[in-house]
Amino acid sequence: MAHTSSFPGSESRSEFLVDTAPTEVRPGGRGPSPKRPSRVRVWSPALFGLLVAVAMAAWFGTPGRDIAVFCAYLALCVALPGTLVVRAVYRGRRTVAEEVALGLVVGYALEVLTYIPARALGAPRLVLAWPVATYLVFLLVPGLRRFWRSGARVRAPLRSSWAIAAAFAGLTVWSAVPFFRNNPLSWPAMGAGDYDEPFHLALAAELKHHVPPRTPMVAGEPLLYHWFAYAHVAASSWVTGVELVVLVLRLSVLPMLAAFLVLIAMTARRVAGSWGITAPVLAGTVFVGTPSLYLSSTMVFGWGGVQSTAWRSPTQTFGALLFAALAVLVLDQLTGRAGPQALRVPSRAGLWTVAAVLMVAVMGAKAVFLPLLLAGLVAMIAVGAALRRGPRWPGLLAAAMTLACTVYAQLVLFGQARQGILLSPVSAMRQRWQELGGQPGAGPLWLLGVGALLALCLAFAWCGAAGLLADRRLLARPAVVFMLAMAAAGHAVTLLFHHPGYSQFFFLFAVYPYLVIVSVYGARVLLRRARVPAWATACALVTAVLGVCLVAFAWHVTVPLAPGRPAITLFLPYLTVLAGIGLAGAVLAVTIGRLRATALLTAAATGVGLTACGYGLMLWLPGKVAAKGLGKVGHAVASESDAVPEGALAAARWLRDHSAPDDLVATNSHCHWGRRDPCDAGQFWAAALTERRVLVEGWRYTTRANDRWRPGQDYRYPPFWDQELLRLNDAAVNTPTAASLGLLRDRYHVRWLLVDLRLTGPGSSLDALAGLRFRSGDYAVYRLPDRS
Repeated sequence: MAHTSSFPGSESRSEFLVDTAPTEVRPGGRGPSPKRPSRVRVWSPALFGLLVAVAMAAWFGTPGRDIAVFCAYLALCVALPGTLVVRAVYRGRRTVAEEVALGLVVGYALEVLTYIPARALGAPRLVLAWPVATYLVFLLVPGLRRFWRSGARVRAPLRSSWAIAAAFAGLTVWSAVPFFRNNPLSWPAMGAGDYDEPFHLALAAELKHHVPPRTPMVAGEPLLYHWFAYAHVAASSWVTGVELVVLVLRLSVLPMLAAFLVLIAMTARRVAGSWGITAPVLAGTVFVGTPSLYLSSTMVFGWGGVQSTAWRSPTQTFGALLFAALAVLVLDQLTGRAGPQALRVPSRAGLWTVAAVLMVAVMGAKAVFLPLLLAGLVAMIAVGAALRRGPRWPGLLAAAMTLACTVYAQLVLFGQARQGILLSPVSAMRQRWQELGGQPGAGPLWLLGVGALLALCLAFAWCGAAGLLADRRLLARPAVVFMLAMAAAGHAVTLLFHHPGYSQFFFLFAVYPYLVIVSVYGARVLLRRARVPAWATACALVTAVLGVCLVAFAWHVTVPLAPGRPAITLFLPYLTVLAGIGLAGAVLAVTIGRLRATALLTAAATGVGLTACGYGLMLWLPGKVAAKGLGKVGHAVASESDAVPEGALAAARWLRDHSAPDDLVATNSHCHWGRRDPCDAGQFWAAALTERRVLVEGWRYTTRANDRWRPGQDYRYPPFWDQELLRLNDAAVNTPTAASLGLLRDRYHVRWLLVDLRLTGPGSSLDALAGLRFRSGDYAVYRLPDRS
């Protein structure tokens, strides 16, 4: 290279190869041992993360008693017994934080799998049997007592510990502040929040009172959904006494995010063999997304991963955490990194047992991870067979377990329901075109252009992986093959399948952290091969992100396109970025050489993909502020707040406290507040707040509604499949007669009415025909008289 001397601090090739080898970095060696930091310094990152989480929850109205009791339950009944199990069966090298994170995940899995039979037997607090039994075994069996002491043999550098703490704090503030602001704990402000939340609350209430669960918003409908996360919330509520609404809207997700980031950092260190990859991997995990160069937010490109789904999809968050631990255990077994003790048959059997427990938990928590795991395992097996590398039985065993769980999930747990997902790339691109261009139809050329645009946006996060070509031996490493295959499978589903609510992107969100690991690792390999110093890399990243933002502001494209703007406008910002990359590449190749130019451009393009959610917010935030004012950004619009009825929470809570869990409720509220013409059937507050099953409330998201959806239909307004039942329900509540109320009672076994008085007919005779038990504001509770 002609310009080596202009980049001080470059390493030799031998140093480069050692740094990128898949070996553990071990402190020590000859010479005086380094001074060990004090306990205060060691634990300060963890304390900082805990303080941020507690402060955030308390600031937004979470009672201090609930925070304290939940933390005690999580520590004593989930994390500690789970950590004891991990210490006994998993001897791989790890830090204390990694040990606790793995223990928390194992604790979650065992808690859920214990709660399900306990709730089915009618004794939900028997969920405590598993931590009590664990403590007794580890106290009474002499060979297990030593596991009360940590087996962690690795000390993380403080900078890496602070990177994890900072990532958790940043992710908490980034994701929780807008969510907490928009989902308060008091009524009526709570009712104007994200309307996915009453859906999650309703399912948590169902799991609190019933196993096997059914869909609580439409009585008799099966619950063919990922429901293990709600079992965890229900178990927590039974043991602690904390309200479900506090657990779902405030507390349950926080420890999941912390453990998830620790496990992603653990996986990254195993891939790179270095702590130096921790900070960029965690930053990418938090900010990764598909770059949108428009000055308005849009879901067409899927937006981002953990930061956008952390609270709105607790099933995705719970599943991602369980899968992160499962990936560590499976990869360690398949690559022989579980430690020398794992070679013993009992230890190996115990580790595979824990992996099986986690796999079953993943199956019920978020089954999208199973086909992705299978794709990664099959790729590892195929590459290993081609290279004649090591024994194949661990990979075959893991693949067989994954396939069995996948088949069981699809055929039994989810009843072969497709939940609205179709293999239909053309209709998917047509929907994207309509939302971007604001035009109902498009020719094949425009659809192809939208598909190419989406592929380009997805490709930015992949750029760093190309750096592994600098040493092709790295591409054949099992962990790299595993992650690349999973990422490819997730991207293929995103491009080829179609769902009305873009739920196919959950496959992409599932693999983003592992794609980030491979991309950062590849970019680091290439940068070191080219001997590019850190300051040059930082300059390239900053320049690339600023350049992308300047291009977006220069073209000033908002979507859907305003009338009169040509459709080609959608592509101009991206074509400008590609032209800028080409021009920068040519200039850099002439000035510093082709290898260094390639390394810098790869790092810059990777940075554009791995920070897309960060600068994407900066692009559309000014427009939001101009339209709503800074104080209103993240809040529901005024019309939604005004439409929330007074008294719904008080009436629902009274009904919960004065009825039995098996009592059936009828309501006349089916449409989301203020959205009755046409009816947005996403109303779930009755089931959520009463914790009771409802004859017919909202039917959006139900399996039957999802499976009846076809491209071209608006999924927000699905027709109800039993119009006779709906008419009978509404007539009996709004314009009641003795006969109609008797039919509800005798045929459908309804015992209670939860009535929105604004919807009843003039001169309603409900007071005369049914017993008024409670009234608050716009809502009233009636009890149907017993059959005479």
